[in-house]
Amino acid sequence: MLTEHIRDAAMTAVIFGFFSTAWFGWAQERPPAGWRRYLLGGTALGVVTLAGGLAVALPNWSGGTAFDADTGRAFGIVVGIECTAAGLGAGVLAGLRRAPWIPVWIAFVVGVHFFPLAVLLGYPLLHVTAVLVTLVSVVAVPVARARGLTPSAAVGAGTGASLLACALVSLAAALTAY
Repeated sequence: MLTEHIRDAAMTAVIFGFFSTAWFGWAQERPPAGWRRYLLGGTALGVVTLAGGLAVALPNWSGGTAFDADTGRAFGIVVGIECTAAGLGAGVLAGLRRAPWIPVWIAFVVGVHFFPLAVLLGYPLLHVTAVLVTLVSVVAVPVARARGLTPSAAVGAGTGASLLACALVSLAAALTAY
């Protein structure tokens, strides 16, 4: 399995499934017409993945987790730094009248925050997630400019797909260990 605990793999599917739907939703700000069905399909698959993760996590809730008092505190610090950086960067971009680029910044911060979480939680799949989401955020700028896309469409579709793929891998890992 990709992580030591079934509950952690299942909850990763829940969390990533949920956030994939948010990113697919953000991508729906003026996407190309042919994208809508894929964005909606990704959203639906994210919800199904979330539900599948819950169905595995709940009966395995007492079976163990990487989280303890120290891990929980460190996790909170990493997420606190992530939220602060995302919020400050969004404020700066808004102040500079570059609000359309806020989702790109937030995706970058989200991607980078997975690197320390992968080490903290001992979950190698989070390294893959970190690379994918960070890479999407970096390539979203030139792709959006070259193809005349809104930044939210470019980064939202890529980030949603990356999170969904990692959610599905986590769910599969949880199911095979269950």
